[in-house]
Amino acid sequence: MAKASIVSIGNELLNGHTTDTNATYICRQLLSIGVPVVSVYAVGDDISKIAEALKRAAADGDIVIATGGLGPTDDDLTRQAFAELLSAKLCLDEKLLDGIRGFFEKRNLPMPERNKIQACIPDGAEAIENPSGTAPGILAKMKGRTLFALPGVPAEMKAMVENSVLPYLRKQGSSEWTVIKKVKCFGAGESAIAEKLGDLMRRGRNPLINCTVDTGVISLHVIATAKDKQQAEVMAQRESKRLRTILGELVYGEDEQTMAEVVGRELAGQRKTLATAESCTGGLVAKLITDIPGSSDYFTQGWVTYSNKAKVEQLGVSQKLIDKYGAVSEQVAAAMAMAAKRIAGSDFAIAITGIAGPGGGIERKPVGLVYIGVSSDNDCQTERLMLSGSREMIRMRAAVSALNMLRLKLKG
Repeated sequence: MAKASIVSIGNELLNGHTTDTNATYICRQLLSIGVPVVSVYAVGDDISKIAEALKRAAADGDIVIATGGLGPTDDDLTRQAFAELLSAKLCLDEKLLDGIRGFFEKRNLPMPERNKIQACIPDGAEAIENPSGTAPGILAKMKGRTLFALPGVPAEMKAMVENSVLPYLRKQGSSEWTVIKKVKCFGAGESAIAEKLGDLMRRGRNPLINCTVDTGVISLHVIATAKDKQQAEVMAQRESKRLRTILGELVYGEDEQTMAEVVGRELAGQRKTLATAESCTGGLVAKLITDIPGSSDYFTQGWVTYSNKAKVEQLGVSQKLIDKYGAVSEQVAAAMAMAAKRIAGSDFAIAITGIAGPGGGIERKPVGLVYIGVSSDNDCQTERLMLSGSREMIRMRAAVSALNMLRLKLKG
């Protein structure tokens, strides 16, 4: 099985100003054709360092994909590093130069002289067409390794991976296909889910199951490898179904589905409506819901009642109730939810009140304490959570927890 290594190039990746999403995308695309990525390197704009990173990557994998550094400015040095690695001269390709000139002419612009460097390719290498920009890619061979250089602009890079890199690698005779399915879970920790799955998470299995966590959402990646795509699809689907059976209500969706999307689909399917009343989450639940196209079919309205005064005046929560139990309490969460449902005339209402931090907590009510209320025609269910992490993490976890409560209620 061929293996790959990725080299991400650019000072901006090392100073914290840019997140390397290109490497993530390339890893996912390569795995889909049965080529696992075994290493990822990040390197700044320096010819010798880029060349050294490429050399290390070539020692790790049969395929090397570099992104970034193919622009026309002085800090774009990838083509020069490729030439150094290959012990080759940079040669001006007149056909490439005509294409770059044409790119500017179509926009009624003169081509800056500095763009000429983008038509230079190491002697013996091939150019990869870039239909979206002025930076052609590079395809080179070195000691049995295949090396690609692609632009760092995500849209350009993705088009070239899909139109050039993947087709080229498939033609090299990959004997395996890999299909990845995700099973999305919420309501239990990573270790608890691993315990339920037991040997299914053992390394070396096929399908292999990997696990990632993000604000309480557990994503189980089912990675099935077979001789053809259809067989891999069947294996992945069968394993996903098996996970659903074992984990039951902990599973809320699959692949890239969000909790809000799943809840919205259930509301629409049952022709039910939802309102929200939020304090510490500042309207985050309403945002997550309305991020979904078509949410106007089931979302009626929402309140951000951050202050006690707003809870009293806008929702009619009793001041005596707040004085007695505090704004962050089970009783106030329930009162907010029932009031929101009544005023909006909705079938359901979600309410959240809590202390997101970093300040504002006391010993009796520390940062991370959150109360959620979900009101329906039959009752008002409440839940007390003690969440940890940053303010952003507490707010997001609270919002997703509230939606999960509603999801379970909709399932009956």
